[in-house]
Amino acid sequence: MRNNNELTTIGFDADDTLWQNEQFFRMTERRFAAMLADHGEEKQISARLLEAERRNLAVYGFGIKGFTLSMIETAIEVTDGRVPASVIAQILDAGREMLSHPIEVLPHVRETVETLAGAYRLVLITKGDLFDQERKLAGSGLGDLFDAVEIVSDKNAATYSRLFSRHGDGPAKSMMVGNSLKSDVVPAIEAGGWGVHVPHELTWVLEHVEAPLAEPRFRQISDLGQLPTLVESIKNPA
Repeated sequence: MRNNNELTTIGFDADDTLWQNEQFFRMTERRFAAMLADHGEEKQISARLLEAERRNLAVYGFGIKGFTLSMIETAIEVTDGRVPASVIAQILDAGREMLSHPIEVLPHVRETVETLAGAYRLVLITKGDLFDQERKLAGSGLGDLFDAVEIVSDKNAATYSRLFSRHGDGPAKSMMVGNSLKSDVVPAIEAGGWGVHVPHELTWVLEHVEAPLAEPRFRQISDLGQLPTLVESIKNPA
């Protein structure tokens, strides 16, 4: 009979946990600021764009399409409505390029997921645009290694409670692994599970919160290659 501390299910974030993502947003943001260089410095344009993204999250959700719409909105605002159609076309081109960029799987990902597959139920839990996330998963070549894939509009404690009950034995016997403390780690712990932080050098500012260092189910590793050893230490504590 399984005990209450047994780990049976592991959830993985996708963007910047399994494959590169934020770097393409940063590159496009710099390109966008260059388009509007006559209307402000790069820091100013980026700050206005962040304001638009923050406002629009509840409307457009997470992902490239919402980011593209926020760039268009920002361009209209900073030019007082005089942005040329040619610049709007460039913004749309930049968004399309992001949506077709090749997938770059991060180091240690494949071997780690392959090691854990079969021994645990593996669930990919990602937020963002449905078509884009499906495209990236297909391009990563990792899809067959997961027992389930969930693309959600947001991640919170209720999300993890629901998904880990649906695909596992409940949050208490589950772990969520990801680069975002705000989306992947803190709410998974709040739901009663383990939260494992795998920092990425680039994390969107709206995903920043303090690490829950006092939580007994919080762990941090430097890369995904350390996850099997961590899982084993939880399964068989000294």
